[in-house]
Amino acid sequence: MSGRPAVPMPADPAAGVTVLVVDDEPHIGRIIRTRLEQAGFTVLLAEHGADALAHLERVPTVALVVLDLMLPWMSGTEILRVLRGDSRWRLLPCIVLTAAGQDAQLREVESLGVSEIMTKPFSPRRLLERVRAHTGTTLAEPAWTERPVAPVTP
Repeated sequence: MSGRPAVPMPADPAAGVTVLVVDDEPHIGRIIRTRLEQAGFTVLLAEHGADALAHLERVPTVALVVLDLMLPWMSGTEILRVLRGDSRWRLLPCIVLTAAGQDAQLREVESLGVSEIMTKPFSPRRLLERVRAHTGTTLAEPAWTERPVAPVTP
């Protein structure tokens, strides 16, 4: 045992933060879930609007929604309209993740107050950065990695 005290690791600010991912392509949902869970987030998956709204009813602590626009039965735009029309979710951050080329839809979701729009194909790393930014869970690097290591000279 050395005489040095243990250095506590910083708490992960994403721990306990829940993100709802709404995408009808299961492989996209799994990619996003894996990346966000690796970063400490709790992730709920929904493949359509009714499932997404049911998750929000059951889990009032959802901190952010990642939302595809092209969904069966209820479009992402319609889901966003419901969110913005309900006082419980009016200010809930929402990142739209969708295929490019839907200009009218994109203008509409912008007018509904979407937090951000990202296009597919997307970078899971970039999405994680944006989720962290919108949820306030940016994890600072430990202080010992902030300084470059100088080479040892003989």
